[in-house]
Amino acid sequence: MKNLTGTLILFGLILFSNLYGQDTKPLIYRINIREHIGSNSWIYLQNGLHQAREKGARTVLLHMNTYGGGVLEADSMRSAILNYPLPVYVFIDLNAASAGALIAIACDSIFMRKSASIGAATVVEGAGGAAAPDKYQSYMRGIMRATAESHGKRETIVDGDTIRKWRRDPLIAEAMVDERIVVPGYADSTQILTLTASQAMELGYCDGIAESVHELVVVHLGENDYRIETYNPTFYDQVKGFLTNGVVQALLIMFIIGGIYFELQSPGVGFPTAAAITAAILYFAPLYLTGYAQNWEVLLFVLGLIFIVFEIFVFPGFGFSGITGIVLLISSLVLALIGNIRFSFEGVNSSDLFRAVMIVLGGLGMGVAVILYLSSRIGKPGLLNHAALHADEEGFVSVPMEPLMLVGKTGVAATVLRPSGKVYLEGSYYDAISLKGFIEKDEVIEVKRYENFQLYVVRKGSS
Repeated sequence: MKNLTGTLILFGLILFSNLYGQDTKPLIYRINIREHIGSNSWIYLQNGLHQAREKGARTVLLHMNTYGGGVLEADSMRSAILNYPLPVYVFIDLNAASAGALIAIACDSIFMRKSASIGAATVVEGAGGAAAPDKYQSYMRGIMRATAESHGKRETIVDGDTIRKWRRDPLIAEAMVDERIVVPGYADSTQILTLTASQAMELGYCDGIAESVHELVVVHLGENDYRIETYNPTFYDQVKGFLTNGVVQALLIMFIIGGIYFELQSPGVGFPTAAAITAAILYFAPLYLTGYAQNWEVLLFVLGLIFIVFEIFVFPGFGFSGITGIVLLISSLVLALIGNIRFSFEGVNSSDLFRAVMIVLGGLGMGVAVILYLSSRIGKPGLLNHAALHADEEGFVSVPMEPLMLVGKTGVAATVLRPSGKVYLEGSYYDAISLKGFIEKDEVIEVKRYENFQLYVVRKGSS
């Protein structure tokens, strides 16, 4: 009986240990940064930092091997790390170049493999790799220096005197961007600073060398009994990262603008409408789900569309309604990217605002370019050959010629012509364009010519 009781007690202790003992071990939460720094990396870091707090992690470990990427995404990532309440360490598993160096310097402690390197943070343009203009280098130098300075100074005693020295010398961080900054023994005035693990140790940019995460945790963090969990991005995270990429967002804006324009040119729910609606959903949905886009920003977008439709179909011409619609449309696209709350820009970085404006302007520019190109191709040989009627097709003429008889006739402006609008001639309304300046409603007009379904008119008496 005693043996049975002892066995049950031992079994209960083992079961309790298996069920609950694991939770007493300190949790180290690992986030992998092993790809090009961009929207995906930024989303992975955001989600990983959030999950680390929810799981009660003691520390966060970034497992890094990257050649860099987007400066704006890297700046957002370093800001998140600097403002994070838990310690964030980085293990550089071979490379922390360019934007990767900025993120690494933001961490509380830096650990490296013996064969790893950190540095080479010059801003480059596109795939060619040419150095960007100095204003971009100046910005990068500034945030590199600010990131190094954020770790403060520490006191050391030399010959009885207390000296306060930077924990991470800001000049070293700047030298990773600007070759003109000389670091004696490490970089002259002809090269960007890149440090090996041993060099980084000498200059205070590495807190320890390890060949594995386990060695790092045991030797440098002093945790012999620990748990480690790794953030694994979901398919949804990957899709969201793709859709929030700046280039993809600009392309979506292009489809929105192009779809709206071509649908208004040929009214009726068709492909342009479907393309514009799909692009708008893909643009706003990931931003809304991540908390960037608010309900009122989506409402601004819808109101902008309504004002534009009113301008075209209710108040022909180009006046208050059209301008208001365009302003609301562009404002909604920009505001959805910067995470403000009810027009409060507190905490919004200037870099985030600049990025948002550039993405929207880029999308608008591409949209206008596509509109001009496709408009010029309508009716010509190719895919758009049948998008317009041709005068030489058998059985009909594509342009009605009756209004041609109105050339030389006089009538009145039915709406304001700025420069387009409607005119009233011989008992009917016609679309018309003013050849000289704006024409106010009810002014007497004279028809000068008829082209492309439009009457071209001037004020009566104008030459």
